Amino acid sequence: MIYTYYTDVRCLDNEILFREKLKLLSAYRQQKIAILRHDMDKNRSLAAGVLLDHALASYGLQERSVEYEIGEWGKPVLKYHPEICFSLSHSGDYAICTIGDKPVGNDIERIKEGRLKVADRFFAKEELSWLYEADQTEEQVWRMFRLWTMKESFVKAIGRGMSMSLQDFVIHMDGESGRARVRHCVDAKYYHMREYREIEGYCTAVCVQESADIAYGMIPVELV
Repeated sequence: MIYTYYTDVRCLDNEILFREKLKLLSAYRQQKIAILRHDMDKNRSLAAGVLLDHALASYGLQERSVEYEIGEWGKPVLKYHPEICFSLSHSGDYAICTIGDKPVGNDIERIKEGRLKVADRFFAKEELSWLYEADQTEEQVWRMFRLWTMKESFVKAIGRGMSMSLQDFVIHMDGESGRARVRHCVDAKYYHMREYREIEGYCTAVCVQESADIAYGMIPVELV
């Protein structure tokens, strides 16, 4: 089973709580947080790490006790627990963590106006056709962020990150069911896509290799 946890990071503006949660994490995570310049970036990164710690507890592990290794394309994995796959993301006031036994990627994005030029630059023709089928600009922006989070979650699931062009694969939207699937030439495997709408004003997507066994809905975690 694949689970996705989410949390509001704004409580970490409290310096005492921030330091308390930071102590829960590994030196690797603490260093990643320390090099960030802005407090909000630190809060988001810390929250993602705390969510990972929370998720690892179901495996009898603590984040501060695990060791990481970095894959060929820069994706961190758990060195001594290859059976556990995870992905972290954050945007705006929220952070998410997805964890399970299959390669997984996730992405969350706060919806903002004025980003359609990004789609024109990075999306495949089929995706642009679906995006601009919508008459209203608001719906076009919504579709743009749906596609963006799904594309990001796919490249994270395959472990390639942004080393792969976003035009090298296509998110195909089924007009009748509203479901999405990925057309790609990366490998011979199927990637299951799921979107979440628990957080108003945000798009969230999770992509999992060869598994439709994704728990419905995201699980909220309180940091306080």
